[in-house]
Amino acid sequence: FVLVAMKDLLEIQPWKFKEDLVDTVTNELNKKLANKVIYNVGLLIVLFDITHIGDANIFPGKGSCHVNVEFRFVVFRPFVDEVLVGKVRSCSQEGIYVSLGFGDEGSMFDDIFVPADCLPHPHRFDSSEQLWVWEYQTGDDSVDMFIDLEERIRFRVIEETFVDCTPLPPEPAGRDSASTASAAAAAAQTQHDEDRRIPYSLTASISEPGLGILTWWTS
Repeated sequence: FVLVAMKDLLEIQPWKFKEDLVDTVTNELNKKLANKVIYNVGLLIVLFDITHIGDANIFPGKGSCHVNVEFRFVVFRPFVDEVLVGKVRSCSQEGIYVSLGFGDEGSMFDDIFVPADCLPHPHRFDSSEQLWVWEYQTGDDSVDMFIDLEERIRFRVIEETFVDCTPLPPEPAGRDSASTASAAAAAAQTQHDEDRRIPYSLTASISEPGLGILTWWTS
C-alpha cells in the first residue's frame, strides 16, 4: 500500500450544510473514490487524511457549495517482487485466479492471475476436478498437491498492467444512414469491449519454494 496526495473539487448538497464539514468531506471522498482505479496510480482503498479544505463557494443558480480539498488516499499498488497472501478464486487451463481482501471494509481485488508456466513444476491440470495439481516429488514417488478453491495462497508479484479505459469520443455527425448504422454497431462493439477491459491487474508466480498454498508449508 502507498499514500498518494490528491486534490479534488467536491460538491456538497444543501441538506448536508448542518453536518460537520470534515465528516462530510470524508464521507464524500470515500463515496466518490473508494474502490476506483486511477490509471498508473492503483486501486484507491480509503481516505487516509485531509490536508487542506479551501473556502466553500456557492455558484449562481445552484444551492450546493463547492469546496477544493487536498487529501491523501491509501492506494493498493504492490511493487514487483512483493510477496502477498490471497485466496484462490478460480482455476482454468490457462492458470489460477487469486483474490485479495482488504481489512474490515469488505473491499476485494480479484484481478490477480498466475499463469500455468508460473506454477510449481512438475504440474498438471486435473480436468475432472478442474483444478491444478503440483506433482511434488518424494524420491522415487510423487504426491498430488491440489490447488483447491478458497485456499489461502502466497504469491509473488511479477508484473502489473494498467489499461486506459477512458471512453472514446463519438464519431462526427453528417454521414449517410448506412454509414451511421455501421458506425453505431462498431461503437456498440467497442463499448462492449471497453466494458470488459480490466483497468488494473497483476500477474503473479508461485513457482518458488515457500510460495503456493499455505498448508503446503505448515503440514
